[in-house]
Order: sequence, then structure tokens, then C-alpha cells
Amino acid sequence: MDLNELRLDIDEIDAELLKLFEQRMKISEKVADYKIHSGKSVFDKEREIQKIEAFKALANDDENRDAAGEFIEKIMEISRKRQYEKLSESGALDNGKDYDPVFSEEVKDNSLILYRNATKEQAWLRDTLVILADKKGAEAHYTRGEQEELVHTCMNILIDESARRGFYGNLWHTFLALLLVSDENAYSMADEMRGDTDGSIREIALHDLTRFKTWFDLDFSEMIKRLGTPELSALFDFKAGSSDSKVFNTRVRDRICELAVTLSKCENAEDMLSELALFYKQYGVGKFGLHKAFRVRHAEPSAVIEPIRNIRHVQLADLVGYEIAKQKLVQNTDAFVAGKKANNCLLYGDAGTGKSSCIKAIANEYFDKGLRIIEVYKHQFKDLNDVIAQIKGRNYKFIIYMDDLSFEEFETDYKYLKAVIEGGLEKKPENVLIYATSNRRHLIRESFKDKPAVLDDDLHRNDTVQEKLSLANRFGVTIYFGAPEMKEYDEIVRVLAKREGIDMPEEELVAEARKWEMNHGGLSGRTAQQFIDYLLGK
Repeated sequence: MDLNELRLDIDEIDAELLKLFEQRMKISEKVADYKIHSGKSVFDKEREIQKIEAFKALANDDENRDAAGEFIEKIMEISRKRQYEKLSESGALDNGKDYDPVFSEEVKDNSLILYRNATKEQAWLRDTLVILADKKGAEAHYTRGEQEELVHTCMNILIDESARRGFYGNLWHTFLALLLVSDENAYSMADEMRGDTDGSIREIALHDLTRFKTWFDLDFSEMIKRLGTPELSALFDFKAGSSDSKVFNTRVRDRICELAVTLSKCENAEDMLSELALFYKQYGVGKFGLHKAFRVRHAEPSAVIEPIRNIRHVQLADLVGYEIAKQKLVQNTDAFVAGKKANNCLLYGDAGTGKSSCIKAIANEYFDKGLRIIEVYKHQFKDLNDVIAQIKGRNYKFIIYMDDLSFEEFETDYKYLKAVIEGGLEKKPENVLIYATSNRRHLIRESFKDKPAVLDDDLHRNDTVQEKLSLANRFGVTIYFGAPEMKEYDEIVRVLAKREGIDMPEEELVAEARKWEMNHGGLSGRTAQQFIDYLLGK
């Protein structure tokens, strides 16, 4: 038997299947007529499950059972659609249609227009709890056992989502508020930039907020009683075990919890939108509104800017000494966040003197003024233009931070950085500055052959030297961090010890600190901190 003969056999079977299918659809229409007169719902979940299992059991070959289940399930979905059409033509209503999986997935996808950027897990959690809260919808979608299992799964996800952020109060409301303040869409981003956004985009946002209003107003008490899950009540008056948030600045965390309470008390979508607009103006929206520091991940077709969720909470006051250096950095940053002219900054000097800590402190202290830090590594310079394109239209000030910046003679990636800082055709946005730290003042490694007295085969030695200096010269502010003198080192140790509550005679403390620095990297603030950590760990 050849392939063509086999295909002919399949064609004959398909023709028979089509005849049987058409017969089934005619019977479905008769079923619809019956349901029109009896008022019965088209979708009966329990019967659908039983029918699928019974059909699978008819399969002679075990390998075909699951496929047979998918086959009959699809036919039954088509049959129900035909019945709904008949009901619609007759003017009959069937509320059960809203809970039919054939249509409910479409409703979920299309119920929101702007605010539809939740993660898959967040959307699943939201939609599942909405279904479970309604007795008819829950019974149409799930068996009793499935409902009980899903409630506890939802509790697990909701607690996890909330605990990482330090949320408290009504976790369902704070979860909905989180979805609203995290969603970067046409309305929220326009409102962040200009405020008081009106026109058609506002009307569309009101459509979505009307949906959120119904979710805020959900009463889960019937579901708790129906499923016998009193433990769920704890989620609506949740007491956080720690005041710290592992994801958000605690001030932002508290503001989201307050917003959740306010939104829950709003009488309509208009009031909710007004409260939401106030949040956008104060904090912004999405990842840039809720986080202070970011890193870059290369992905096709463009670079992805990802939040850094655990940044060290260092403040400038925590850094002992270097008052002049800190003052120069603060003055430049103050001008930048105030919308005045400011310069790119290069912090250079000895290792362990607090250069990187100063940048982290700047990120912490200026967050409330709209400053955000994006960390970029040397191998990511080719992504810089893409990164800048993503942030230039946002209502924040961005510092692109490059730690331990330096180049060997054979490395040419610095040329990308030169073009971005100054020299490309496109002007660098006013809301972007570059702060870098380095142990080298001139960033690019220099050698003796760069000196005028040393002859080599470079005919234009001065041009070569200028090329190496040009990158450092594009930083308008350079701040030097030198290694401390012995007395300054001693003072750093004393201040850090007092801050950490270390009870130790001063002479002994200083003597031990000096022994430590001789064996652990020399005089520096980092060495002093490592010594204090050593004492705390004893």
C-alpha cells in the first residue's frame, strides 16, 4: 500500500467524520431550542467533565485516551457556541455564558484596555479570585475540590507577593493598587509627564478603573463560608511581620498601602482615577516610579533595564571624612535634580576610599526627588544608546553609573562612551548624567612611550596622548578620593566602632586597627570597615 492509498483512506474517514459532525450540530440546535423554553443554562461543568471522561474511556488504545479527550472537548465547545448563537437569535439570555471557559478567557483578555500589563501570575491570581468570589462562576468553572485547592494556592501567591514588598492591611486591595501603580501604559505615562491628562485617553482609563472598582468592592465572605476557609480572613487585615520591604523603598511601600485604603473607599471610577493621578505625579509609574536603582541586561531586539531590588542603604553621613569631595558631589547632584545645568562626574583615587559608596548614598538620598541610578558595565557600552532612548522621555533624572571604570591600551570600548557623553549627532538628554568611579585619573592606561622624551614608531604621538585623555576630559567634575593618613584612619575606626556600639578601650581599638591594616590592604575606609566587621563577628 503506497502513501496515496493511505491518504485516500484518511479522506474517506474525514468525510464520515464531517457527516457525523453535521448531524451533531443539528441535534445541538434542537438542544438549544429546548433550553430556550426551559431556561436552562447551556454550560454545565459537571456534565462536561463526565462526558469527556466517558468518551476517553471508549478509546481502545491507551495512547489515544488524552487525545480523544481533547477531541471531544473541542467538539463540545463548538456545540455550545452554536447553542449560544441560537439563544441570541431568539433574544434569550444565558448568564452562564460569562462563566463558560470558551468565552471567559476572551472576557479576561478584553475587559481591560490600558491596564493589562500585569505578569501572567498576577493576572491569573486576580482573575481566579474574581471567579471564586462568585458562587455561580466558581461552580461553572471548577469542582468543589478544585475551588478549595485554588483558594489556598491564591493565598500562597498573594502572601508571597505582599510579604516581599512588606505590604499590610487588606492584601487584596494592596495587590490591586500595585497593579495600577506598576502598569506603564499610555495614560499612566502621560499623566506622569504632564498631569491632568484628559481627552479620549482619560475616558478609556475610566473604563478600566470601572472594572477595578468592581474588584475592589468584591465581598469574599460568602466564598470563605462556602469553602470553609476562615484562614483567608487574615489576608484582609494582614499584620506585616517586619517593617522592611525587600522590594520597595519603605516610603513608597507605605504610600501604596495608603493608596489601597483610599481607592477602596472611592465611590466611583472618577474618584479612583483622581487618587491614582496624585500618586503618578508624586512617585511616577512602573519600575522607574517604584525603584531607585537598575541594571542593564542585553536582550534582543533591545536592552532591558531591570530593577535592583536590594541596594545597600548607605547615607552620605555614614561615610567618615572626605567632606570636600562629598560637598562637590552633592552640589552637582543638587543642580541636576533641580533642573539646572550639571556635569558628568568622575570620582577617582585610591581603592577602598568610598567612591562607590558615595554613589550608592546619592541613589538613596535623592530617590524622593526623582533621581534614579542605572548601573552599566564596560561590556555593555554598545547598549548605551538603547538605554538612553528608553529613559529620555521619562519624568525622572537618571544617573548612568559606571563603577571601576578603566581601559587597557588594546580596549576600544571607551569610544562608544565618548560618543554618548559628548560628540554624537544626537544631543544627550537633559535628564541623563554619567557618574563613574575609577582608580585612574585618566581612565585609559598610559605607558612611558607616551612621554615626549621616549621615541617610538608613532609619528603623531601628541594625537595619541590626546586620544587617551579625551575620555577623562569629558567629565566636567572630577573628585579625588585619596587614602587617609594614619590619624584619619584612626578617626574612621573610632567613629565606626561608636556607631556599631563596640565597647573597647580606645587605645586597644586603635592598636588593633593598625595591626589589621598592615595585613589587610593598608590605610583606607574599606579596611577600617572590614576591621569593624571582624570585631562584630567575634
